[in-house]
Amino acid sequence: MHAGLTSFLRTRTELMVVEPGELTGDDVLVAHTDRLTPRVVAELRGDGGSTLVPKVLLAGELGENDILTAVECRVVAVLSRARTSGDLLVEAVLSVAPRRGLLPTDLLGQLLDSMRRLQDEPLVRDGADSASLTAREIDVLRLMAQGCDTAEIAAKLCYSERTVKNTVYGLTNRLHLRNRPHAVAYAMRAGVI
Repeated sequence: MHAGLTSFLRTRTELMVVEPGELTGDDVLVAHTDRLTPRVVAELRGDGGSTLVPKVLLAGELGENDILTAVECRVVAVLSRARTSGDLLVEAVLSVAPRRGLLPTDLLGQLLDSMRRLQDEPLVRDGADSASLTAREIDVLRLMAQGCDTAEIAAKLCYSERTVKNTVYGLTNRLHLRNRPHAVAYAMRAGVI
C-alpha cells in the first residue's frame, strides 16, 4: 500500500514527495491505515519535526473516538479508503497546505459530538481536595508539571498558544489559584497528576 501510494503521488505534477525526515511545517504528511491502533497513533503523534506537520489520514475504518484522537494528532483531513479516488486524495493534500481541513460530513458530526461531550463533562476526582478538571486542563497541568512552557505545551498537544493560555487562566481563576506552580501543586495534592 505504501509503495503504491507513494508511486501514485509521485506521478502528480502538482505535488512533490519528500522523505519523512525532510518534512517541514509547510509540508503535508499522508498516512494510511486499516484501523487507528495505538502504534498508528504513536506514529501520527510523531517525533521531532513531524509533530507539527499537518496530516491527511487515509483509513479503512474509524470509530467515534478515533476521530478525536486523529485530530489530537494534528490530522486535518480524514478520508475513507473505500470512497476515495486518487483525485480526491490530491485535492485533500492541496486543501490542507493552505491550512484548511477536510472531513466527510458523518465524521465531522462525530467529531463535534465528541468535542461537546469533552467540554460539557468535567472529570471529577474522588477525595476532599479533588477538583473538577477537564481532560484538556489535566493534559496542560501534566505538561506544566514537566516544566514545559506555553509554546511547548501547545506544540505537544496540537493546540494554539492562546488555547493553552485560556485553559490555564480558566482553571486558575475558577479554582482561585495564584499562578501556574500553585495550579500544579493543587493538581498534585488532588491526585489528578
